[in-house]
Parts: sequence; C-alpha cells; structure tokens
Amino acid sequence: MGSVFSRFLDLPRFHKRVISVFADTFLLSLALWLAFSLRLDQLYVPQGWQSYFVFGTTVAITIFAFIRLGLYRAIIRYLSNQAVMSVIAAVGFSTLSLMALGFLLHVFVPRSVPIIYFAIALIFTGGSRILVRSWVFLINQKPKGKILIYGAGETGRQLASALANGGEFQAVGFVDDDDAKHGSIINGLKVYAPSQIARLIEKKGIHRVLLALGNAPHAQRSQILHFLEPLGIAVQTVPDFAEILAGKARISEVRDLDVEDLLGRDPVVPDTDLLQSSIAGKTVMVTGAGGSIGSELCRQIVRQRPKVLVLLELSEYGLYALEREMLALLAAESLDVEIRPILGSVQKEHRLEVIMRTFKIDTVYHAAAYKHVPMVEHNVVEGVRNNVFGTWYAAEAAIRAGVKTFVLISTDKAVRPTNVMGASKRMAELVLQGLALRQDKTRFCMVRFGNVLGSSGSVVPLFREQIRQGGPVTVTHPDIYRFFMTIPEAAQLVIQASSIAKGGEVFVLDMGQHVRISELAQKMIRLMGYEVKDSEHPDGDIEIVYTGLRPGEKLYEELLIGNDPQGTEHPRIMKARERYMEWDDIAGLLKELDGACHVFDCEQVRALLLAAPTDFSPSSEMEDLVWKQTTASAGFVEGQFSETASKVTPIPGLSRHH
Repeated sequence: MGSVFSRFLDLPRFHKRVISVFADTFLLSLALWLAFSLRLDQLYVPQGWQSYFVFGTTVAITIFAFIRLGLYRAIIRYLSNQAVMSVIAAVGFSTLSLMALGFLLHVFVPRSVPIIYFAIALIFTGGSRILVRSWVFLINQKPKGKILIYGAGETGRQLASALANGGEFQAVGFVDDDDAKHGSIINGLKVYAPSQIARLIEKKGIHRVLLALGNAPHAQRSQILHFLEPLGIAVQTVPDFAEILAGKARISEVRDLDVEDLLGRDPVVPDTDLLQSSIAGKTVMVTGAGGSIGSELCRQIVRQRPKVLVLLELSEYGLYALEREMLALLAAESLDVEIRPILGSVQKEHRLEVIMRTFKIDTVYHAAAYKHVPMVEHNVVEGVRNNVFGTWYAAEAAIRAGVKTFVLISTDKAVRPTNVMGASKRMAELVLQGLALRQDKTRFCMVRFGNVLGSSGSVVPLFREQIRQGGPVTVTHPDIYRFFMTIPEAAQLVIQASSIAKGGEVFVLDMGQHVRISELAQKMIRLMGYEVKDSEHPDGDIEIVYTGLRPGEKLYEELLIGNDPQGTEHPRIMKARERYMEWDDIAGLLKELDGACHVFDCEQVRALLLAAPTDFSPSSEMEDLVWKQTTASAGFVEGQFSETASKVTPIPGLSRHH
C-alpha cells in the first residue's frame, strides 16, 4: 500500500489534480446519498430525473467552488488552515445550492438533509485531505533532534510552529521562568519549569535547548546560560523580532549564541544629541573604513544623516564591499546621504589634504591602523609607519584643510605597552596631544578601548570554529584576561566621545568587567554541547591547549596609565589624565623615527619608542621577520643597522609627501 501511495505522490501535478477531482466527485455523491439515507432511515433511491439533476448539479457546483477557491492548486502535504477554511466555505455553498435546487425543481429534500450533508461532505472532503497530509508526513518522516524551547512567549510559539513544519528538529516542550505558565499546553506542547530540564534531558533524550527569548536583556540571557552550562547540552538561539521584522532573519533560523549573551552585558542606550553633534548635516570622513571598526563607524554614522560620508580605504575589495553595503543600507532605511568611496593610504599626506579640501570635511574618524599584535611585531617598520606617521600625516592634512574635529581610534594596548603595536598607538596619541597644544583650529581627541567582539582576530569566532572542528581550542595562557565590547557599542561611544571633546583629551570607554579567556573557552565548549577534556575529565570531547604568550602579548590589558580618571557627561565615557609632550619635542622625535624607518633600523625604531614617554616595556626580543632574516643571513651583529642609521641624514618631509 505504501509503495502505491508513493507512486501516486510521484505523479505529475496535472494527473494528481484529475484524480483529486474524481475522488471529490465520488465522495460528494456518496455524502448526498448517505444524507438522504440516514434521514429516511432506509437506502435512498432517487425518484425522477429532477432528483438526479439536483444530485449532479450540486456535486458540479461544489467541484467548481473547489476549483475557484484553489483547492486543487494547494499541495496537500503543505495544507494550511486557510485551505481548511476554503473546504468549509465550498461545502457550505454546496449545501445552499442543494437547498435552492430542491426548492426550484420541487424535489423532496427534508429540512435536516442539508445539515447532515454538510457534516458528511465536510468530513469526506476535508478529512480525506488531512488524512493524506498525515500519511505523507509519516512516510517522509525522518529522525529528528529533540529540542526544548526556552521561552513560551510569542517568539517561542512562532518557533514551535516553524519547527512543526520543518524536518530537522522536533520540539518536545517549552521551558519558561513564569510560574503561571508551568503545566499549561501551548501549540500542543507542555510548559515546564527550568528545574525540570535535567530530568527532561534524561527522560526524553533532549539534544539541545533553543533560546526563544525575544528582546530579553543580555543580563537575563547570561543568567539562563549560567544555569544551562553545567547540564552539558548544546544551547542555540533564534533571532529576535527586530531582525525578523527587518527581513534580516527568519524565526526558523537556528544559530550559535551571540557573544553578547556569553558576556551578559547590556549596552547603554546612546545619547542621540551626542551622536548627532559631530555628524548630522556635516561632511564626515572615516579612514580605514573597510576594517571591522571603520565599517561599523560608517554604519552608525549614516544613520545620523551626515551630508556626505567619505570612505577612505587602502584595500580595493574592502572599499567595494563597504560601498555596496552602505548603498543597500541607505536604500533599506530611506537615508539621503552621499557616499564617496576613495582609495588611498594614510601615509600619503598630500593625497589626504587634497581629499579633505575637495570634500570640505568637517569630522574625521581615524580608524586606519595595524592592530594585530604579533603581525606588527613581525613587521615593525610598517607598523610604525602606518600607526604613527599615518596618524601624523592625517592630522597635519586635517589642520591645513580646516577640519573641525579629528578623532583617533586608540586601544587599551597603548597603556604601558609590551609590544610595538601598543607603543605605536601610544606614540600616535602623543602626536595628537602635541598638535592639540600647537594649534586650536582642529579639535583632536583620542578614544581608547579594548577588544571588540566579532572584529578581525577576535577569539570568539576562532573558538567557535575550533570547537566545530572537534578541537583543540587554543588559548595562549590559563590566566590571560581581556576586556570586551560589541562593535556597535564601541562605535556609538566613539562618536559620542567626539562630541564631548574640547581638544587634546584621551577618552577611555567603560568596558565593564574583564573576562578570563580560558573560562570563556570552557563556557563556549559546554554551551555547544561538549565536555571539556582535562585531567579531571580524560574522556571529555574538546581539549583546551595553552600555546604560550605570543610576541608582545601580556596577561592583563589596562585602559588607564594613571589611576585618576575624570567623569564626563556620558556614564560610560571617562577622560584620562595622561602625560604629554610639547610639540617641539615630538617633532624632533618624529624626525629621528622617520630616519630609522627610512633605513629599516628596527633596533633604533624600538629604542626611540622606548625613549618616548610611552611606558614601552618590550616583553620579547626583536621579532621583525625581515630584520631577523637579514641579520642571520648577512652575519650582522646587533647595532650594525643602528650604526648605518647614524650615518644617514633623514630628508625632511621625504616620506611625508612622497
């Protein structure tokens, strides 16, 4: 029987429609005959051509109604509630036709017959379709992963409905914190208390828990995750209503936990006035616009409706991708902003000045930098060129072009740096502090913050990929700690800090509590449904391997050099009290640094960074790859490049303008 039914399902759509019409014709005729037979309490035999005409016409009218209502176009296996309502409407219309035809042709139709006919026809036509749908479902049913839905609100109910029509998961119940819902039935599923989850996992073979918490705050989500973590079950989430309504996601999309949920921090609602102060109606430029921070700044900036947004990016593909994204965002949110994509390097001062003058830039957000610590350790001169001189050239160009506000995106690694990247960013801060003292035409400020979640090089996506591949998860040190913040929150705070600036300030963002990276890795392993493999659990699934600190890396990052920050009008933005240098001293140091870079004297570059008030304390030997290879292959000894550098007279302005 099953094979016959399967062959029927494989027939062309036209053939199946013809079979459905004949089946309905038979069932409706049978329903009419049964209605009369039941009412008369005997086998009914139509009398005269009028009776046969009423029977045939009623069936024909019903079939026509089915066709007009699209029932033969509907795929039975996906039969919806709307299709069921169409069956009821068509059978109701058929019943009225029976009554009208009987009256017009003077055919005896007892008053109860139409009622009996309506019930039987509805059972035959509607029930047959439901029966076929159920049979198809049983034939095609595959083993499904059993899941619990955490959250019996609107999001949870929609998720349960979506999963019922899907083929991957089978929801076996809801879990909710609301005591009033416990024991109730929603969408055919029972609602349980969180305390019953462990028993349900064992009893029903639950494979994972799906969080359907809607717009619940991250702090609440973090508490739930803290409760679920020891259970050793995979935990995933579904999009919130904002994403669904915006068309960015579907309710049935199941994905890994958001990093914000893992940390449990809720972003502070931004101050609209501060967001708009340096942007609304102005011409804004973002350097390094294609990077993770730069691109998020662009997203936040266009929403504040600047007149023009200039995207400066060195990578052609990065600029192309960002321009497409910006144009799509403008169209989706009906924003009237001119986007100007410009290819260029921050190491070309004259080019920067021409761009700023041409577009009459009001505000610059300088995000262009090399930020990956080991990469800069391996490429010292390029790191310094880009981070220090790129900042200086952009700032000088801004002064001459009449830019009103210039904001440097700095880093917590600039505080007591142990690596060249951090020292170069602290040096960039000193340059802007010196320029702020030298003139008052352009407002300079710096915004310093820690790691941003989801940026290039962030540990969270790396850990997630390593866990999916079966491990091991690599952590540099068991006691390494980091601050974390989401990219959108960091970008919003940067924009708000630029509105607070008076000139020369170093702002630091409140990053909340620092996070132990090894504990974050353990939490991610458990919440993805695996057990950590260690000495206490030798049969675990995923091992954490400690690889040792990388060149220039330190265990703790700091945001302040001093310990006396000042508050500002924003609760998450503080103003640091940092040492600075007069411009003449900075200019002399930059000249020497330029000469050392020009002759590729990495030791001299490092010595000059040590001599500046950067609090630079290198944690490793010189790691520049070209320097090490050159000294090894040529037999040079330490100091030989420095000797050469002392004989070379730097050409003033050479690398700045060419």
